[in-house]
Amino acid sequence: MYRDLPSEIETVVCGHTHMPFARIVDRRLVINPGSVGLPYGRAGAHWALLDGGSVTLGRTLIDQDDLIREVAAASRLPAVEAWLEEAVRHPASDVDAIAAFGPRDGR
Repeated sequence: MYRDLPSEIETVVCGHTHMPFARIVDRRLVINPGSVGLPYGRAGAHWALLDGGSVTLGRTLIDQDDLIREVAAASRLPAVEAWLEEAVRHPASDVDAIAAFGPRDGR
């Protein structure tokens, strides 16, 4: 995938895995800032700051009660509050996430 990119592309930012990382792949910096509301690893809103070819991965603690209350109030999904309680208050660890998803990508 990365080999098909033009050589002048030095940084790729992706998402969807919910796990923050920064690594070199085929001489390119590949960054996943993580997830704001449903992180793997540590609780909080995860983000990335790009500056001059460098990346800083960061995390901002959020009020879990406010997040759960506001999302549940705006949602029509059944049992969303119970799901949020588990996902927001007890995020899956990075080890658990890799164990669950690793076999799907050949690890």
